[in-house]
Amino acid sequence: MKHWILGLAALMMIALPSQAVAALDGPKAKTIDELAAMFDASRCKGCHGEVYDQWSISHHARPQMGVHGGLKDTPLARAGATPWSPEHPSQATLDTFPCFKCHLPQALTHAEDSVAAEYAQALVDQDRAKIGKLQITCIVCHNNKAIIHRLQEGEPEPNVLYGTRNIPNHPDPVFTEIRQSPVMSEPLYCGQCHGVGVNLEFKNPVQCATIYGSYQHAYIPGGGTQSCQECHLYPKHNGVADHRMLPDWNDTELMSQRLAQSISLNMQAMGYEWLRGGGDRPSRLVVETKIDSSAGHRVPDG
Repeated sequence: MKHWILGLAALMMIALPSQAVAALDGPKAKTIDELAAMFDASRCKGCHGEVYDQWSISHHARPQMGVHGGLKDTPLARAGATPWSPEHPSQATLDTFPCFKCHLPQALTHAEDSVAAEYAQALVDQDRAKIGKLQITCIVCHNNKAIIHRLQEGEPEPNVLYGTRNIPNHPDPVFTEIRQSPVMSEPLYCGQCHGVGVNLEFKNPVQCATIYGSYQHAYIPGGGTQSCQECHLYPKHNGVADHRMLPDWNDTELMSQRLAQSISLNMQAMGYEWLRGGGDRPSRLVVETKIDSSAGHRVPDG
């Protein structure tokens, strides 16, 4: 009965043309639509509805849009605004957008420069609908970024998704197998994008996320034992890892509660009069504050 249900699910996915995707070993994408289709994970919702819904409200689902819909890369598309900016959006290349390294890694491996030029024009036009198509999807995390030591492990295979266990018969028309990733449960996996600091490999180095460096250099030496995943992914809901991967800075109330659980503020104040001279007694206030954090890294960071 189980195999019949899985087989029916696979047939249903094959029968839905709107959910068809380009093979990862095919030609590189020339447009935003082609790149979005190549990494489209909407069909994952059929079997992994709760996980998909959690991901869809996460920052990974809107990596190019910042907080509250802001388009963080806009200066990179405007002539003269940054050292990276082209004279015209049509002249933009993948090298124009250093943030692609983490915010759109699939573009660097599966797209032509024409995608960057189209993206630059979308930024100038403030076209949120088009930019919103560029996401860190299930396929990016479970294929594109799932192997790190590639000289030893090889490149991610185009028909394989990688997870925490082996599933040889995965009911999907493209990704027919799930294979255990050697790093999916390790902090190093998150460190690929969440960084140790300056990206010195660029012609103009970019100071970016240092949260993984903070974790390695402060939390672990201080006796911390939990992984990134244990705090941000494994607080399970109905037995399923929470793919919201908090924080969610668009949810002010939720994050206020989360920060209140992780950060404590102790404040003491002392008022006095300072006798400077005869008849001169100015008032003074000394405020001593102490902030304690139970997070596994500095706050805030990225």
